[in-house]
Amino acid sequence: MALGRRRLTEDPQIDLTPMLDVVFIMLIFFIVTASFIKESGIEVNRPPISDEPPPDDKKIQNIIFQITETNDVWLEGRLIDIRSVRANVERAHAENPRAKVIIEAHPRSKTETFILVSDQAREAGVYDVALASKG
Repeated sequence: MALGRRRLTEDPQIDLTPMLDVVFIMLIFFIVTASFIKESGIEVNRPPISDEPPPDDKKIQNIIFQITETNDVWLEGRLIDIRSVRANVERAHAENPRAKVIIEAHPRSKTETFILVSDQAREAGVYDVALASKG
C-alpha cells in the first residue's frame, strides 16, 4: 500500500539565504573601500574672525578684479582681456607698491580663470593675492 499513497508535497519556496549573503558581502566591501577614499581639493587657510575693523590705510587702493559667471574679467568697471592682466597689475603696482590683488569670482565661474588671473598677478610682482567670492 505504500506505493498507492499519495505523497504530500510542500509548496516550493525560494531560499533567500545565498542572496542575503551576497548583499552583506557587497555592503561590507563598499563600507571598507569608502573609508579609504580621500577627496582631492584645494586647502583654504581662512583668517581668524575678529570684531576689530581692518587698519585704516586710505592711501592703499587694492587692485580688484571681478570674474563674472561667463568668465569675463573686469577691472575698474571695464572689461579686459585675460592676457592684459599682467600689464594692468604692473601699472597699478607701480602707482601703489603696497597694493594687493583681490579677485572677486562668481561662484559659477571656472577655477581656471581665477588661476590665470592670479598667475598673471604673481608674474607682475604682486604675491599678495586674495580670493573673494560673490554670494
